[in-house]
Amino acid sequence: MVVSCETREEILKQFKRNIADCNLNDGSGDDIVKWLVVSIIAFGKADWRGMLQSVSKRDYLRYLTYMAESNCATMRKNSLLAGKPVTHQTFLIDMDGLSMRQMSFKPFREVGFEAIKISEANYPESLRRVFIINAPKAFTFVFSMVKPFLHQSTLDKMSVFGFDKNEWSTALLKEIDADQLPVHYGGTMTDSNGDAKCSNMVNVGGPVPSSYYLGMEKPLPKEDMASLILSCGMKKKLEFKIVAANSTLKFEFMTEEGDIGFRVYYLENEKDKVDVINNVRVESHMIMEEGEIVCTRPALYVVQFDNSYSYLRSKTIWYRIVVHLPSFDKYDQFGHQ
Repeated sequence: MVVSCETREEILKQFKRNIADCNLNDGSGDDIVKWLVVSIIAFGKADWRGMLQSVSKRDYLRYLTYMAESNCATMRKNSLLAGKPVTHQTFLIDMDGLSMRQMSFKPFREVGFEAIKISEANYPESLRRVFIINAPKAFTFVFSMVKPFLHQSTLDKMSVFGFDKNEWSTALLKEIDADQLPVHYGGTMTDSNGDAKCSNMVNVGGPVPSSYYLGMEKPLPKEDMASLILSCGMKKKLEFKIVAANSTLKFEFMTEEGDIGFRVYYLENEKDKVDVINNVRVESHMIMEEGEIVCTRPALYVVQFDNSYSYLRSKTIWYRIVVHLPSFDKYDQFGHQ
């Protein structure tokens, strides 16, 4: 879409009117761009145990991907408003309140590692800076485990601070204009209620009501599902010959004895594997896993269940996989070779 200079200026004026209560004083567009690409995360105040008992790990990772894509879309809009590329973002991660009880929660650690892998694989150059502040001593140990999964270029953009506010606020103000930083973090910005934390704009976290927790009732197999038993340390590959581009492969599955690794890929040149869904452990013993992919090219697609990480436990998997042609006429059900 081509937008004239006049239209762009009008969009910028309207945008400024919409955020007038944020005390943006600079008449140029630069302050707006800077304000939008700075994200403040009250990480330590979040109830990670509550959240990860209220959604599956896979759904939470999908949410993180959605947020990453939303940030990318925002940067593209900002580029249009500013008339110049806006391709980086700065994160301020406040660890105040983070406890060992949260960090010792296994799903919390697993989600953290998976989120890092997704970010490094798909958004490697979107970061400008990451400031981690109010980090407790125990965080140093956790961060040492995370470091091997981060590229050196990412580590070079990260700064970790303890509870010395003078130290970290000085560092923040070198990167972020004072009128774009809440008073609580050393700036001059308040929200429309005069709140120093800008709670109207920054989610400050809090406990998740137990009523939101997922029920402990396990999923039940449906009548039209097939089943297989996957021994410990083994993988099972189900192959589907896709004959028409843009066919849809739909799947749903559950397990009886624990989570299972799940991956979908196709073979290019009959030998090279191209991932459509990267291998990820799915809590399908808690929630029926459902999804679909668009097969953009005719090829041999492989749905893989992976129990190789389990040394002692076999898994019973109930599944239903259907392929629809672009006209949505079903031509294959349980069509693996």
